[in-house]
Amino acid sequence: MELAASFLRYFRSANPSGGPLISEDAANTRVQSPWRPDPHSILEIRRTLERILLQNILPFWYPGVIDWNEGGYRLNHDVNGRWSGRANKSVVTQARTVWFFSRLVNSSFGRPEYLAAASHGYEFLQDRMWDKEFGGFYWEVDPAGHTATISEKRMYGQAFALYALTEYATAAGDEFAQARAKELFTLMEHSAHDKAHGGYQDICRRDWTPISRLKRMNTHMHLLEAMTTFSLLTNDPVVRERLGELILINSNSVLRKNIGACTERHLENWIPDRGPYHDRVSYGHDVENIWLLVQACMTVGIPYSLLSDLYKTVFNYALQHGYDHRNGGFYASGPLNRAADRREKVWWVQAEGLIAALQMYRFTEEKTYWTCFSRTLEWIVNHQADWEYGDWHETITEEAKIAGVKAGLWKSPYHNGRAMLECLELLAGNRS
Repeated sequence: MELAASFLRYFRSANPSGGPLISEDAANTRVQSPWRPDPHSILEIRRTLERILLQNILPFWYPGVIDWNEGGYRLNHDVNGRWSGRANKSVVTQARTVWFFSRLVNSSFGRPEYLAAASHGYEFLQDRMWDKEFGGFYWEVDPAGHTATISEKRMYGQAFALYALTEYATAAGDEFAQARAKELFTLMEHSAHDKAHGGYQDICRRDWTPISRLKRMNTHMHLLEAMTTFSLLTNDPVVRERLGELILINSNSVLRKNIGACTERHLENWIPDRGPYHDRVSYGHDVENIWLLVQACMTVGIPYSLLSDLYKTVFNYALQHGYDHRNGGFYASGPLNRAADRREKVWWVQAEGLIAALQMYRFTEEKTYWTCFSRTLEWIVNHQADWEYGDWHETITEEAKIAGVKAGLWKSPYHNGRAMLECLELLAGNRS
């Protein structure tokens, strides 16, 4: 833990008071003078990020989760990383894992074995999870992929399939994967896109008949993510048009503008669901939405300055209401305009907070965001990362107890692996 100790020393020198990163009065703030960390601190942080990726995250997922017997990936591991036996396979985490290995190939850490791991998962998606009659990907299949256990076409799952196909097509130079991605986009466009109100129907039957006309922020945020990379791959004008629509949805339709935070569930016409169950904020989704919007806007040529006030308002809301100013890291969620009441630290929330804070610092050069980034990284190094059994603990409760699984229907190397890669590229100046 030498790196963790040296990192802690740096953090204390950067924020000796240990107090709140941003005051309530500064939540929507004045412009601050540019602030820059010293080069040694940046180098130390880069080493820490590389160590987490290469010594903590990657060894857990490669090659241990590759299912050599039944195809795809074995994603059913307990809190200590022990495999719990055969389990159904979800398109979300199968696709996310394909994406992760493909993204490694498309990074400075690319190696032939990671492309082979990505190809292994891609073949399972293509051969076992693609609906050969109606098209699109099943939500869930049995462990061998012989039977669809949930045959619905949920847009959340289709978004991750499109994301994975796009990244894999780039990594492998696979024209068939690119053609499949285009076929999937066309299906989504003709069967699930809401031409009257914008966005996508949340859930369709196997034959693409809409079941639910509910609109979810989380679904549209990941559609935004997928369309951003797909647009870069294809340069298709229809994809670009849909990406512009998704930018509007994620910067306006899901945002409670009088509060400065987003909410999850909306009616077909984007009127938000109301009531105590719905009037809540997921801090992880809000900060994730910020940096995904930044990348999407860059893709279509929208300058950062046009939405900078939105980014600061949403991030500062999360910092004010959902950040642990004593120990670092973001809490799970809370009611609108009140402090977090679900105060566990969930792995993916820390990953998204890390990227968003660094992205905010890159554009503003305000110390507040750098300090949030560094303190969140400190929390990850000292608490969220499992240095004994590998990868990150799913949840650290408010009482500091470890809970959850290492791999499952929702947990894969996507969030934390992506965070390390994105942050390293931001620090190297390869991401704007």
